[in-house]
Amino acid sequence: MATAVFFHAHPDDEAIQTGGTMARMAADGHRVVLVTATRGELGEVPDGVLAPGETLAARRVDELAAACAVLGVARHEFLGYHDSGMAGEPTNEAPGCFWQADVDEAAARLAAILDDEHADVFATYDENGGYGHPDHIQVHRVGLRAATRAGTSRVFMATMNRDYMLSLADRADDFGLDMPEEQRSMLNTLGVHADRITTAVDVSAFLDRKRGAMEAHATQITDTSFFLKMPPEAFAAVWGTEWYIRVGSDGASHLEDSLLAVP
Repeated sequence: MATAVFFHAHPDDEAIQTGGTMARMAADGHRVVLVTATRGELGEVPDGVLAPGETLAARRVDELAAACAVLGVARHEFLGYHDSGMAGEPTNEAPGCFWQADVDEAAARLAAILDDEHADVFATYDENGGYGHPDHIQVHRVGLRAATRAGTSRVFMATMNRDYMLSLADRADDFGLDMPEEQRSMLNTLGVHADRITTAVDVSAFLDRKRGAMEAHATQITDTSFFLKMPPEAFAAVWGTEWYIRVGSDGASHLEDSLLAVP
């Protein structure tokens, strides 16, 4: 059995981006390890959700533990940095935030986990972090540096299939979804074009676990969120495949359906 390490920026990113892959690998008997760069201290939270004196960071740690249990994560570690906030915010410049982290220092922390786990597979983000969040871009930088340092052989960049998402947006009415033009235009910078993708993991059999992991992050993904309000057919269409770029690949004549080497 293999060991796969997934590197994410904040609690809830793992559920949204790679939750199905993690659940599928765990169900197949592989060891799944999650590393999260920050505790998501700067996430938005509805009024009245936190108990008196409770911090958002503390709640999100608990939410992440619940999501890990749903997904079958065998080990979770925080890398130890502070949430940097959205792009352009003053918090991007705060000492101790992940965006300001020394890449080599952060990569050394991550590489130590990869070495300890003798990781067979490692997943980080694409160069834009999916949608341009500073911490997501830093996950890409730190992740690739750590994988090189640890000598991990199979490295993937989790991403989104922009062309596929745009095609779904064109069919939003068929799914009973309201897709304002502003939301649709945001898809033009999401992920990468289909021709860069090497690996499309079918996670349709694990959508209940992916959804359960999303629901565990109740401060960030409420039951009235766009994600969880989708009708089942739409949820399956949007989340039934998770997309990756295998680092070092010149492209595949056909899409791989696994992060593991095919015998």
